[in-house]
Amino acid sequence: MTTRTLVAGGAGFLGSHLCERLLADGHRVYCLDNESSGRAGNVEHLLSADRFEYVRGDVRDLPELPDVDEVYNLASRASPTDFDDHPVEIALTNAEGTRNLLDYCVDRDATFLFASTSEVYGDPEVHPQPESYNGNVNVRGVRGCYDESKRFGEALVVAYERQYGVDARTARIFNTYGPRMRPDDGRVVPTFVRQALAGDDLTVYGDGSQTRSFCYVDDEVAGLRALMDEPTASGAVVNLGNDREITIREFAETVIDVLGDDNDIVYEPLPEDDPQRRRPDSSRARDLLGWTPEIGLEEGLRRTGEFFAEAEPNV
Repeated sequence: MTTRTLVAGGAGFLGSHLCERLLADGHRVYCLDNESSGRAGNVEHLLSADRFEYVRGDVRDLPELPDVDEVYNLASRASPTDFDDHPVEIALTNAEGTRNLLDYCVDRDATFLFASTSEVYGDPEVHPQPESYNGNVNVRGVRGCYDESKRFGEALVVAYERQYGVDARTARIFNTYGPRMRPDDGRVVPTFVRQALAGDDLTVYGDGSQTRSFCYVDDEVAGLRALMDEPTASGAVVNLGNDREITIREFAETVIDVLGDDNDIVYEPLPEDDPQRRRPDSSRARDLLGWTPEIGLEEGLRRTGEFFAEAEPNV
């Protein structure tokens, strides 16, 4: 029997890759997106597939949807540039939208996967970050609309598990990158890649000593699929990210080596609440799911650069 799967936020960067993988795995896929940050063009190549349906709609006011077996909730703006411009939308998408999808899962007896984020750890005082760490989030800071609403979304997931017996899993996603990222979304990978390809200087905020751990999108999708499919993962929260930690300055140098030419690095003041260190403790993903990332940073950057070089200025 074909598994019927709803991907909320399915026309976004990560969601579109997940839709592709689900179709390849034989699922019937319903892609729900309001195109606030996703783009219909990301899934245009899937529209001719018999087992794919695109639904224009918003998780804050769910349209009529068919019965499904699984729901992936990836619906939310995640760009730092959106935190200033769309904070209420972001907060309500992760609160009201998550509640609506959980109610939908109760009605359909569907399994739910909530795409949370490493941002729930805030500017962490524990390093690397295990799932047991409760985080250090500034609820009143500019990132609070995203960080805290994701934390609230996780709390809703746990409440629905306890009160209604929903089979739910939570993925804390760390710095995913790859083709179909919006070049203007403010995150470091598309910014650096775009600057390198254009021959511009790469803009590093602060002194570049802050660290991140970057996971290529194909690896992230494999982790999401493994978490949804693991029978013993009901109720689990799992970090999904690459545990190779790199400073932003070193990352800029790597981007120049892979995609640039004679680009220089320039420094600007650090934004408010920018985390200083970020690396997942990946032991639970390895032990529970048998999942580890496979695509190295240099290879991932090459693939991402190829997409940006071909797609701009139409992305």
